[in-house]
Parts: sequence; C-alpha cells; structure tokens
Amino acid sequence: MAHTILVVDDDPTQRRLLQAQVEKAGFQVLAAASGQEALDLLSSPKGEAVGLVLLDLVMPGMDGLQVLAQLKPQRPALPVIVLTAQGGIDTAVGAMRAGADDFLVKPASPERLQVSLQNALKVKALTGEIQRLKKTNENRLSFGDLIAESPAMRSVLKMAERAAQSNIPILIEGESGVGKEVLARAIQGGSDRAGKPFVAVNCGAIPDTLIESILFGHEKGAFTGAVDKHIGKFQEANGGTLFLDEIGELRLDMQVKLLRAIQEGEVDPVGAKRPVKVDIRLVSATNRNLQQQVTEGKFREDLFYRLNVFPIQLPNLRERREDVPALVAHFIRRFAVEENKKIVGIEPAALDMLAAYNWPGNIRQLENAVFRAVVMCDGECLRPGDFPQIAAQLGIAVKASHDEEGFEGQTAKRYVPVSPAPAAAVEPARGEGVNVMGIDGHLRKLEEIEHELIRFAIDRYEGHMSEVARRLGIGRSTLYRKLREMGIDDERGAA
Repeated sequence: MAHTILVVDDDPTQRRLLQAQVEKAGFQVLAAASGQEALDLLSSPKGEAVGLVLLDLVMPGMDGLQVLAQLKPQRPALPVIVLTAQGGIDTAVGAMRAGADDFLVKPASPERLQVSLQNALKVKALTGEIQRLKKTNENRLSFGDLIAESPAMRSVLKMAERAAQSNIPILIEGESGVGKEVLARAIQGGSDRAGKPFVAVNCGAIPDTLIESILFGHEKGAFTGAVDKHIGKFQEANGGTLFLDEIGELRLDMQVKLLRAIQEGEVDPVGAKRPVKVDIRLVSATNRNLQQQVTEGKFREDLFYRLNVFPIQLPNLRERREDVPALVAHFIRRFAVEENKKIVGIEPAALDMLAAYNWPGNIRQLENAVFRAVVMCDGECLRPGDFPQIAAQLGIAVKASHDEEGFEGQTAKRYVPVSPAPAAAVEPARGEGVNVMGIDGHLRKLEEIEHELIRFAIDRYEGHMSEVARRLGIGRSTLYRKLREMGIDDERGAA
C-alpha cells in the first residue's frame, strides 16, 4: 500500500503533469483544482488516507498560504510541499513560515520531486516514531495510539476504556503475541495513573529461586549474595501500574504471597522486619486457560477470583484481519526509519497475501515478517517476493524481488498458487471453460465445479490474482480463503 499524495493546482496541465510524475514514483494520487476543494477533500473520509500534499502557491480564490493557514491547525503532522513558478527568497520564506515542509520551483524535475517527497515522508515517519517512543517512555500510551479497525478489536477497546477509569484488577487473556502488554500500557495511559511508573514482569522468565526477591524485594544480607537492598517490582510500581505477564507460570507457594500482597496492599521483603505499604494498579495477563488450571490444581482458586475481576479477551490476528493493512503500514514506517530505508509502502498483491495468512504467532510474527522484509528489500515498495516464508506456507510461488530490477516504472510481480487438480476431477480443455458434467454422465457437485473454475481462472489469467478475483466477482481475501479450503497446502506437501 503506497502513500497517497494530494496534488492541488488550478492549472489542469500542471495538475496532470504532477499526477503523472507522482504516480511514476510509486505513489497513489488524489487531485484538487482549488484550495477550497483540497480542504473539503482532506476533511472527508477519503482525506484520511492522504499522507502528503503538493500545493500550488498561486491560485485564484484561496491561495496556497490561505490553505496552509487552515490546514495546519487541523492536521499539523501532514507534510506539505509548496510549488510555485515565482521562486523568490521572500516567497519561499513565507511558505516555510506558514508551515510548508519544502519549497519547489515549477517546473520541478521528476528526480527533484521524488527526493522531496521521500524526504518529507521520511521526516513524518521519524517524527511519528519519536512521538510513539516518547509516549511509551512516559507511560502515556493512549487507546487512540492502538490499531483497531476490526469490530472485534473496537469492542475490546471499549471494555478497556471503561476499566481504565477505575482501579479494578484486570486479567488480559489471549494467545502469545497478540499485544497484551501494549493493551496494558494503554489502560495505564487512559487512567489517572498516566505518567506514573509502569513495571512489567514476565513471571515465566524469573528463576524459581529469585521470584520472591524480584517481586517483593530483599534487605541487605537477607541471603547469600544479597550485598545491597533491593526494593522489588511491587515497590518500583508504587503509585503506578504493575503488569504481571504469564501469571499462570507462577508457582503455587508464590501465588499465596501474591494473593496476600494484593489483598493487604503491602509486601514483605525478604529479610525485612515489617511489611511495606504499596499502592499499585494490578493488570495481569496469561495465554493459558486459568480456569482449567484451577480445576487441575495448578492455580489457586482464591487468587484466580482476585485477578479475574475484569477479564478482557484479546482476539488473535486471525479474528481481526481488518487490522492487518494498518499494522503492516505501521511496521513499515517504524522499521524503515530504524533501518534507514526508503520504503514507501507495500504492493496490493503482497498485502493481500499477508491478509490471507493465518499468523499463528499473531502480531509478533507479523512484526518480525515485516522487519525481515524491510531489511531485505532493495526497492521502495515491499513485494510478495520479500515474504518468501509466508508465500511458501500459502502455496504461492513468487519471483525474485528487487535484486533483479529496480522499482521505478515496474509493474507488480505475479505470483501463482501451485495446486495440481485432484485425480478424480475432470480436466477441462484449455480455453473451453469448465465441465459441469462428470464422467458418469451426471452433474458434478457444486464444490467441484467451483474449485475447477478457480483453477481455470488462475490458468486463464496467468496467475494474476487481482484479475482472477475481479473476473470471478469476489474479493482477493475470499479467493485466498477458498484456495486454502481447496487444500492447497496439503496438495503441495504431498507433491
């Protein structure tokens, strides 16, 4: 998914020329013939996708400076590049003071325009990453910073927002990698404890001999090796939030001490003569079924009911596929900044492939897949070939990526699902369509005809999946789902 650029110019010829240059550079384009039309478009739902504005300075009615004056208060982070045929120093200074990010004199060469676009978008991404890190470090991550396009995730955030307004203990349940700690940080940022300490503890990663000391602290000389006093995680989180991840990994004797600390609001450091009062907001998380562990005697029932006051079930990525495009875009921006790459987006074919995958490792696996793709990519846009492991598991053959040819001016690579027809199927003659009659003279099953039609369409359109989906009248995600239902992985593994 490439960035969308809004081109604003009252001259139709100049507007079409700029649009052609921007599209050739790999971006999507929206156009406006006046300043007011541009502002109306940016305030509409379509304008939310705009990542940069190319703005003509001299226009009848509302000029570029007037557009900037109204635009910047509404969308201060939106980059604006000003263009004008009158390239005086005073004009450039005035535009930059009004909030422009760059200034070009018309006619700008395609190379100069592309460099300006890439630099402005890179600065925007870098600024966004800095703000994200600053919010995280200050423990002020909010619910608005989370990606929640899917109904399942929006429902979760509504529950979490309500819970954040009180001091109620929260138990976040979900598979590994779904983002339980990120949600816990947003709960802290949405509460009156925002900006206070947020202390995360992975209960499964602490050695059994050190659990009590790490959680509750110890006095100097309390045991061999205790050369200094240690206050423990509960006291570190005093006034803020304590996040106990993988709480189901905690051994039974420590569960008793944890229950007392929660009930009494105080901890007993190892070797201390008296307990220490603590004021914490407790958020715990698990990827296990704690109710089942209680039944099996592996988790204390009284502690379970103390933690499970406000349970939140965080959906896995398979249940929130609508969030995949936004998550991919977020990870591309983040890793492009970290790795100093000039990557502007991802091709639709690659994005459809990622949306079709089941992601057993959830968001963590998606993050690592995009990270690897960004590191390996030599062009300006991620392609299916940058995700070889995902393509292989989906049964999709992909050609080599950016090592063979440059990005600019190239069309998207095609990738073809490898799926030989079952032996029982009737093979249609090439170009003659699909047979509806079986070899026994009776109508074939609807499912068989559908599967054969899909294979025929893939062969007919040479594996161009966008065209296959369009001709079949279905979405590409639906097409990939049907391919999985056809047992492509099984067939591929048996080949």
